[in-house]
Amino acid sequence: MPDSCNPTSIVIFGASGDLTWRKLIPALYNNYKKGRLSACAHVIGFARRPFSDAEFQEHLRSGVQQFSADTYDDATWNAFTALLHYYQGNLDADGDFVHLDDFLTTLESGPSNRLYYLATAPEFYAGAAAALGKAGMANQQSGWRRIIVEKPFGHDLASAQKLNRAVHTVFDESQVYRIDHYLGKETAQNILFFRFANLIFEPVWNRRYVDHVQITVSESVDVGRRAGYYDTSGVLRDMFQNHLLQLLALVAMEAPASFTADAVRNESAKVLQSIRQIDPLETVRAQYNGYRDLDGVAPGSQTPTYAALKVNIDNWRWKGVPFYLRSGKALAHKASEIAIVFQRPPHLMFNLPDDRDFTPNILSICIQPDEGIHLRFEAKQPGSDEQMRSVEMDFHYRDSFGDALPEAYEKLLLDALEGDASLFTRSDAIEASWKLIDPVLQTWEHRNWPELTSYAHGAWGPEAADALLAQGSRAWLLNCGEHA
Repeated sequence: MPDSCNPTSIVIFGASGDLTWRKLIPALYNNYKKGRLSACAHVIGFARRPFSDAEFQEHLRSGVQQFSADTYDDATWNAFTALLHYYQGNLDADGDFVHLDDFLTTLESGPSNRLYYLATAPEFYAGAAAALGKAGMANQQSGWRRIIVEKPFGHDLASAQKLNRAVHTVFDESQVYRIDHYLGKETAQNILFFRFANLIFEPVWNRRYVDHVQITVSESVDVGRRAGYYDTSGVLRDMFQNHLLQLLALVAMEAPASFTADAVRNESAKVLQSIRQIDPLETVRAQYNGYRDLDGVAPGSQTPTYAALKVNIDNWRWKGVPFYLRSGKALAHKASEIAIVFQRPPHLMFNLPDDRDFTPNILSICIQPDEGIHLRFEAKQPGSDEQMRSVEMDFHYRDSFGDALPEAYEKLLLDALEGDASLFTRSDAIEASWKLIDPVLQTWEHRNWPELTSYAHGAWGPEAADALLAQGSRAWLLNCGEHA
C-alpha cells in the first residue's frame, strides 16, 4: 500500500477517449477506494476537447458508474474527484507540452513522480514521446518518470523497431512500460505461480509428457465500429503478435532465477527467440461472412478475422511439442483458454472395448470468462470392472476467494506506479514476436496463401482450422476440456 502522501502525477494523453472512460479511470478509482492510490496523487487528463475540470469529472463519473457499478458510491467518487484535473492541449503541438509541464509543476508544488499514459491512437506515440523529451518532462532529477504505451507496438517489425528507437531516444528502457492487458488478468498472472510453486506439475511440463498445447482467444463480437481500423490490421496484428505469443511465453518459459521483472522478462524473451519460423502452410486464415459489407472495409478485402497457427519451439524442453494458437472475431462465444494436453499411457492393460481409448489428461487454464483451472483424468466407473469415464477436478477463483477479481488495468497501473515491470513487455520480446509474425503476414499478403476461407457468424471458425489439428489426430478443445 502506498505511503499516505506519495506525490505522483498520472498524466493520461488522449483522456477524452474510450479507453480512459471504460478502463483507466475505473481502474484508478478502484485502486483509490482500496487505499492503493496515494491521496497526494494527481490524475491529469490531456486532450483537445474543451472540458472544464467539472465537465471532465462528470464525464468520467458515468464511465465508473457503468463499468465499476459494483464498487461505485458517491462518497468515494466525490473524494476521488479531488485528484482529477483536466488540461486542454494538442498532441502535435510541442508548445502545449511545455505549458503542461508548467501546469504540473504548479500543481505538484515540489518534487513529484510522474507516470505518462499514452491512451492515444498509435500514430501519436513517437511524436508524444519526442515532445515529452523536448519539454524536459522525461528528466528524473525531481522524481521518477515512466511512460506506458498501449498496444499495438508497431504495424510490423520495421515500424516496431522505429517506435522503439523513438521512445528510447527520450526514455531509458527501464522507464518504458508496454502494456498488454491480457497479462494483467489474474489467471494469466497465476500461470507462473501454478507452474513453479507446485512441484507436482513442473516435472511433467515438458516434451516427455506433453503431447501438445492449445491457446484459444475467441471473441463473440464482430469488428463493429472498428471496421476501418481493423481492415488495416487483421487478426494476426491485433491478437497474435501480442496477446497469444505472450501467453505462450508464460506457458513455455523456463523458471526465472528470481521473481523480479528482469529475470521474468529474460526468460520470456528467450522462449520467443527459440520459436522456429512459422511455416505458412501450417497456418489458417479466414474471414467471417458479412465482414465485407461493413462500413470502412475495402471492397474484396482479404483481411482475416480468424487465424490458427502451428508453432514449434526448438529448445530442450519443448522440441517436438506443437503449440496450436487460434483467435477470431464473431465466434460462438467469448473465451480465453490454455489447454495442456498430455500424452496417452504407453501401454494399456485394461480390457477396453475396441472403440474405446483412453482420453488424454488435459490441464485447462481458463483465463476468461470463468477464471479457473481444470484437470481432466480417467476414473473407473462404480459398479463396473474396467469401464471408465473422464472426470474433472475444478478450481474456480470466485469459489475459493470470494471477492470479484480485479480488472487487469487495476493491477497493471498499480505495478507501473510501483515500478514493477514483470507483466509489461520489453522491447526485445516485441521485436522477437514481430520476427515471427512478419513473414506470415508477408506470405499472406503477397503470395496469397494459404487461401483465405470463410466461416459463418457464430461458428467456431473454418473447417481448415480443424484440419490443421487433424493432421496430428488432434482436435480443438474449449470450455476447459470440452470439445468444440
